[in-house]
Amino acid sequence: MTKAIHIHFIINPVAGSGNNDLRLEDVYDIFDPEHYEVSIKYSEYPTHSTILTKDSLKEQASIIVACGGDGTINEIARCIVNTPVILGIIPMGSGNGLASHLNIPKNKKQALMVIKKQAIKKIDVGRFNDNYFFSNAGFGIAAKVIKHYQASKKRRFYSYLKASIKSLLESKDDHLIQISTNNEKLSINPLLLFISNSNEMGYKVSLTPKASLQDGLLDIVMVPKTNKLRTLLFGFLMLFKKHHILKEVKSFQIKNAELSQSHEKLFHSQIDGEYFPINKKSISISVMEKSLQVIT
Repeated sequence: MTKAIHIHFIINPVAGSGNNDLRLEDVYDIFDPEHYEVSIKYSEYPTHSTILTKDSLKEQASIIVACGGDGTINEIARCIVNTPVILGIIPMGSGNGLASHLNIPKNKKQALMVIKKQAIKKIDVGRFNDNYFFSNAGFGIAAKVIKHYQASKKRRFYSYLKASIKSLLESKDDHLIQISTNNEKLSINPLLLFISNSNEMGYKVSLTPKASLQDGLLDIVMVPKTNKLRTLLFGFLMLFKKHHILKEVKSFQIKNAELSQSHEKLFHSQIDGEYFPINKKSISISVMEKSLQVIT
């Protein structure tokens, strides 16, 4: 008798618009109970998905499905980098940047069918000191937008747009960041410093439309502090993927980089759509080639 495949679904019930669920009978409509052993778990607080994933690994799950947004994916996928365990995704978040890049449908039944077919792709993973990012990470306005967005009560594109405008209009100065990469050293007081593994941030918005999950490279977009008019122009052009026409915008690719600050110890950052302050004076960034197996 063939051994049953253990497939675990970890659901963030408050991701996106909230009230997310997945009925066992709907899963077994697609996954034959004779061949699959299914477990459905619900996270109850931030980082709980990571704990649930570690439990699933002890329970010998071979496929773990992240049911949520990019933040939920991060909490789960960070536990299975460089392991034989396969990641599935059912998009239930607000932006769903990584799922969109991978062309995973938002419809639950269709997403389940994708998982059933098990077309596996090995993708790159970004490393951020001892943390991972699978879609993107950023500083400057990238962190501010997420901080304001998380403070809003509704996870909608309007809320994201409102958070973006509020962040663009803030006049507080960020601190000078030094970047060592590609055999050169750069300094920037960033309006935006964005490091991307995927080609979408979410809501079909992209700063790095040509980024690939399988090229062994990370895409960087740098925009220095500028006046409010140019700042708003950048925000407008970004919505239409035309931000690159501004002379202030610098884009390039890296395999690794070192970021440092001379006077500040705290980096205000976002990782995969979650605000993430880092209490260190330097950050090492690198790419881990094809180190995560994802069903697409």
